[in-house]
Amino acid sequence: QLPLVESGGGLVQPGESLRLSCALFEFTLDFYAIGWFRQAPGKEREGVSCISSGGSSMNYADAVKGRFIVSRDNAKNTVYLQMNSLTPEDTAVYYCAARRYHCSASPRDYEYWGRGTQVTVSS
Repeated sequence: QLPLVESGGGLVQPGESLRLSCALFEFTLDFYAIGWFRQAPGKEREGVSCISSGGSSMNYADAVKGRFIVSRDNAKNTVYLQMNSLTPEDTAVYYCAARRYHCSASPRDYEYWGRGTQVTVSS
């Protein structure tokens, strides 16, 4: 079992919404910040959002501010990424990753990764 498993991706039309989930199997949210990243074909992996270990700090990339919302359910040990008003530019493989306590925008700062879930926005 991977330490993090993403789900919820799919094919949607522009303007629609999706909610991604990141289930944690070897950590608790008390000690790990969870970042969401995405990678489109031919592009580098980029940060999308992050929620700190205590849940008090949430960050968003400029490209998704006002459209995406990160949240967590401690009882389920799961982090969510609610994605609204999706555009074709949001098409990518989305990954969640874990690092101790604090968020970072750099993928290199994260120790653990899921396998990713594909999000495709197309009419």
